[in-house]
Amino acid sequence: MNSESSRRNFLAASLALPAAALAKPNTAQSPAQPQASPDSLKLPWRTLGKTGLKVTPLSFGCMTTSDPTVIQHAADLGVVHFDTARAYQNGNNERMVGAALKSRRKQLILSSKTLAPTGKEALAQLETSLRELGTDYLDIWYLHAKLNPSEVTDDLLEAQRTARQQGKIRFAGVSTHFNMDRMLPYLVKLGQTDVVLTTYNFAMHSVAQNTNADPNAPTSDMTGAIQQARKAGIGIVTMKALAGGVSRVAVGDRLYGANQQALSRQLSQPGVPAAAIRWVLRNQSVDTAIVCMTDHDQLEENFRAAAQAYSPKDDTVLAQHLARIAPSYCRMCGACNGVCDKGVPVAEVLRYLTYAEGYGQFPMARQKFLDLPDPVRAIRCGDCASCSVDCPHGVAVRDRVSLAQDLFA
Repeated sequence: MNSESSRRNFLAASLALPAAALAKPNTAQSPAQPQASPDSLKLPWRTLGKTGLKVTPLSFGCMTTSDPTVIQHAADLGVVHFDTARAYQNGNNERMVGAALKSRRKQLILSSKTLAPTGKEALAQLETSLRELGTDYLDIWYLHAKLNPSEVTDDLLEAQRTARQQGKIRFAGVSTHFNMDRMLPYLVKLGQTDVVLTTYNFAMHSVAQNTNADPNAPTSDMTGAIQQARKAGIGIVTMKALAGGVSRVAVGDRLYGANQQALSRQLSQPGVPAAAIRWVLRNQSVDTAIVCMTDHDQLEENFRAAAQAYSPKDDTVLAQHLARIAPSYCRMCGACNGVCDKGVPVAEVLRYLTYAEGYGQFPMARQKFLDLPDPVRAIRCGDCASCSVDCPHGVAVRDRVSLAQDLFA
């Protein structure tokens, strides 16, 4: 067997999950069959941990949405969980979501998030969120983007307890983009979190499965961490299902110059979004996956994907896509420790780059970069003779961070 064949076999094998976590694949459907209308499909129900909330496997991530009719269409189709945050679109996202869902608020599950560093600020933000959303309670309120256990402070947890006692939230959540396989066990042990929103996608296979990899390289077992957290009763909501998003770089976009078409070819591959969503949802320990959708076509494609079972064809599609994005997509697994010798938070900066490239959210990405401390923003990778961060998954860290610095600074 030649080396290229071995590599393809590895990529396909790396997409497999432990059998106990997966639904039985359906191989009967032919890709040549006409697609069913979303109106004729019904999504099954899953229970969100010990909360008792019933959710469809597909939930609506509102971060990138500016068209309220897409949100309303999702509710018409049967999607019940809608997720926003105080920080999205400078606070305007909550207002738009609230207006779109006002007439059926009681039938839906609504979540929002706070980035506030203190309990007092978090509670103030909660009041703003409730006002903007036009509701007197949230079903889930997340402490947002917690990267390490130390960031889940007693002060913030007390704010969640206070909000629950006041009837302003039903359940307390934590969202995490980084160190996920370590954050989930910590939150289980802490015992004060009802729901976790965590990054999870097909690209997060263990590097140890690669026979050519460094045997001493750190590994990440997100599937196992999710299973254990779910067994403990925590509701599991996943994000970043598409592993970098789908390119919305437009022809003539000045930000990407001559690379715009190459970027679109890399990210906009037919069948990838649907296969990626099915990959996440076949793990029965996942209660629901939040997926950002900006238009009706995306909504209908994703709805159909969530109604179908994962198939061997999906394995092939995702293995090929994983090979394409391997040098560029940061899995935020923490294997590189996430910070370079100069102090750049690598995983965070690469996440901002994903927002611009895959989500088409350049203003948000640039603002997040500008929110970094002044000394960090001033660092330029080109000033270093070599990069101190070595990604075991093969991400070209120096090139990617340099691109982010050029675009956002």
